[in-house]
Parts: sequence; structure tokens; C-alpha cells
Amino acid sequence: MAKFSEKIGYALGDAAAGGITWKVMSIAFPLFFTNIFGLTVADTATLMLLARMFDVVTDPLMGSLADRTQSRWGTYRPWLIFGAVPLGLVFALLLYTPELGPVGKRIWAYSLYLLMMAVYTAVNVPYGSLLGVMTDDDNEKNQFSSYRMVGAYAMGFITLLSFPYLQKMVGGSEAHQYAVLGAALGAVAAAMTLACGLLTKERLKPVRAEKFSFRPFADLFKNKPWIYLTLIGICSNFFNGFRYAVAGYMLTYCLGGEVTVSGLIINYTVFMTFGEVTCMIFGGLSPAFTKMVGTKKKAFMWAAAICAITSVLFFFIPMDPAFIWVMVAVVILTSIGIGLYSPLLWSMYADVADYATEKNGTSSTGLIFSSGTMSQKFGSAISGALVALLLGVVGFVSGTNAEGETVVTIADADMPAVKNMIWMLFSLFPAIIAGLMLLLVKLYPIKK
Repeated sequence: MAKFSEKIGYALGDAAAGGITWKVMSIAFPLFFTNIFGLTVADTATLMLLARMFDVVTDPLMGSLADRTQSRWGTYRPWLIFGAVPLGLVFALLLYTPELGPVGKRIWAYSLYLLMMAVYTAVNVPYGSLLGVMTDDDNEKNQFSSYRMVGAYAMGFITLLSFPYLQKMVGGSEAHQYAVLGAALGAVAAAMTLACGLLTKERLKPVRAEKFSFRPFADLFKNKPWIYLTLIGICSNFFNGFRYAVAGYMLTYCLGGEVTVSGLIINYTVFMTFGEVTCMIFGGLSPAFTKMVGTKKKAFMWAAAICAITSVLFFFIPMDPAFIWVMVAVVILTSIGIGLYSPLLWSMYADVADYATEKNGTSSTGLIFSSGTMSQKFGSAISGALVALLLGVVGFVSGTNAEGETVVTIADADMPAVKNMIWMLFSLFPAIIAGLMLLLVKLYPIKK
């Protein structure tokens, strides 16, 4: 039986990765790259698409490499212990805007973003794989997974809620604010990742293959539960990715910027914070909800249905700051579904890893969990790229001029189309994805 301190330690891993680095990358990067850093929408979209092609190779290779690691710290923990500082450092550099021209900025953004994806993979794939070797008890796996999600959403809540207030505290230009906050948040993420590696334990020994082989990669595509779960994971991150990537644009262009209500500053990070705290609460309730409905599969289907229905509902809210609390209420309802299914997804990956070990005779835990990380990055980045592309199609133009200054222009005639596209990207597009996710979960063959 794992100690409470170990569960907290495991939660710190996703508090760093999911609650800080990935949360900021998902919600702030599209707007940061176009409106602050000074990339064009085409460059922003291409960068995110290129990074996904990079991840298709690096994620499964990292999973296979992690499975074969042997050290005094275990199989997966050393990647967290020694990857903590690089994770925080590269994240900080990525939020720094250098005084360069268009070509220099493009080189900086592409190099640092791809490096960030590589470091994130080197830390997060082994982190996810830890769940498969800390315990063989299914209920305890659900508990660890729930702690993980609560840690991610709790830290996401703190990060997003404090962001506008920290910006005002730092002062100066927006580029300066992001650079300072990037350094501070990067340091916190590094410390949390290191603590996770030191506080957790590997109790189970993976059944290792004798030597490196491409067979585990081929076996994945014969693993029907893995195929469905990977598609479900991509959909879940597409769903979140559209909403997070477009939230900054929605507050800026549809609602006229920050909305202040009774002294509370509601910018795009604070707006999404209401969802974070809801996800945190219902992520903690997910194991009890799963027991109540009977299986993970049924619980996931209920959660996906909630996401689909409430996303459609958001589309019909008037595009007016006066309805900000109605919007917040619907975001909270949507986040109930997200909070319920998020822990289930990682627990289901552990089930698929057990299924693969039983079927193939050797462990491919790291490889299977790497597909979870890959689907996370694939869904979030592709949705971010589509947001940039679709906004460019309807008339949103951004870039850096010859003096190195960021320029954003939208013609008056294009503004209604831009606003409508932003609104649909936050509501109808995610609703379609949630509906597809519901169908895939229904077809998922493991009935635990």
C-alpha cells in the first residue's frame, strides 16, 4: 500500500507538466506567438504541425528507451530526476522574446519549441509509465491517477488565476511580463518534477525484452484496445486544445479584452480557471463516480456526453460581456465532464499496458504510455495549428515588421467573420469532437 506522501509526490509530477508547462503552452502560446512574440499565423500553425511530426518519432522511441533503462533509481524515475532542470530552463527560454527580426524570431521559436517538445517527452513519458510499476492493484491505480489529475488541475488553477495579477506585479511590456513569469514558473516546474522523482517508488519490475526490437511497435497496431484508446486520447486533447487555444482570442476580440466584475479581473487565463477548479474537484470524485456507474467505460461515456451537450449550449450564449457569468457557468458544466474522464484515460492506459504484457509476454508500458503523451501533444498542437489557420483564413493577420515590432491587423469588414470563427472554435468544433469521442469509447473493447 502506497503512502500518502507518495501519492502527493506523484501528483507533483503532473502539477509541473500538466498544471504549469503544458497548461501555459496550450492556453497562452497561440496568442503569445501571434500577438506578443510576432510570428505570422502561418508560421504559428506550421510550427505546431512540425512539432507533431517530430513527436510521432520521438514519443514512441522515448517509451521504448525508458522501458529498457536500468539504474540505481529504477527504470522511469531517473528521467524525472535528471530531466527536471532542462524542462524548466527550456520552458523559460521559450517565453522570452528576443530583439530579432522576422527570420531571427522564426529560428528562435522553431528551435526552442522543438527542444521543449523533446525535453517534455523525455520527462513526461517516463512519468506516465510510472503508474504501471508503482502498484498492480487496480483500485490503487485509479487513486494514483486521480491524485495526478487533481495535482494537474489544482496547479493549473493557481497558474491561470494568478497570471494576470502577476503580470501587473511584474509590469513593463507584455513581452517582459511573459519572460519573467516564464523564468519563475519554469523554476517551480523543475522543483516539482524533481520532487516527484525522489518521492515515488517503483515496486514492480518490468518484464524486459532481451534486446531492442521493432516488434513492440508492430504489436501496438495489433492491439485493438490501444488503437481505440489512442484515438480517444487524441479526441480528448483535441477537445481541450480548441478551447484553450482560442480562449485568449475570445476574450480579446469577442468580449473586448479583460472583463472586471466586482474587482475580479477576468482575462482569458482567469476565465479558464473556473474550469480548472471544477476539473480538480470532479477529478477527485472520478473513482467514486466510476464505482457508482459500474465501469470506466460507462463513466467515460457519461463524461463525453456532458462535454458534447454543454459545448453546443455555449454557442447560443450572446457574444456580450454582460453574459460573462452565463459563459462561466457553462464552462463549469463542461469541466465536470472533463474532470470525470481525465483520470480514467490514464488508468485505462495502464489496463491496455497490462493487456499487452499478458498477450505479448514482455512489458511495453513505457511505449504504451508514450502514445498517451503523444496523443496529448498531437491533439493540443493540431487544434492550436487549426485555430491559427482558420483565423488566418477569415482575415486575422499577424507578424513582425522590419523594426522587430509585433503587428496584428484585422480589417473592419473581416471582424464579424473573425469573431464568429472564434466563437465556433470554442463551442461547436469541440462539441463535434466530444461526439466522436463518445462513439469511440462505446467501441472500446476493455470493459473494466
